[in-house]
Amino acid sequence: MSVISYEFSRLGLCDLDDLVALEKICFPHAWTEQQFWLCLKQKAYYIFGLKKGGELTAYMSFYHMADEMEVLKLAVHPAHRRKGLGKHLLGLVLQNCIKMGIEQAYLEVRRSNTAAYALYTGFGFIQTGVRKEYYPDNKEDALILFLNLNGIRDRQIVESLSG
Repeated sequence: MSVISYEFSRLGLCDLDDLVALEKICFPHAWTEQQFWLCLKQKAYYIFGLKKGGELTAYMSFYHMADEMEVLKLAVHPAHRRKGLGKHLLGLVLQNCIKMGIEQAYLEVRRSNTAAYALYTGFGFIQTGVRKEYYPDNKEDALILFLNLNGIRDRQIVESLSG
């Protein structure tokens, strides 16, 4: 199945039910409908998603301030994993960030999440620090990753990385 057959778009309040449902499937400590609603009401908060046949299969959220963005969540429905959707979605979002004039990207990732770490470092993110015992559920460390988007201004590079 080709990632090209998935529709990419910015998500909004009309997608709230689908976001909450996918969030509950993907994360043990899922955001609530109210948390998503509050974020979506802010201009600086963005969620982009991939849909297949109208069904939300993946989403990525980030917060944008000045020339920076912070990745908050990247989720792929379990039935659609291992197909390159996370990579494709991240690439498309980074392309949009470059168009928006964003120059720096940040995120935290669980130390144990080696798949996510490999995804992000594959795009050029580098580890710049550690937040000790960051996650409240198990006191796991968070690795702080950074990407200079000025270094990948050529959209063809992002497109090739995103499959």
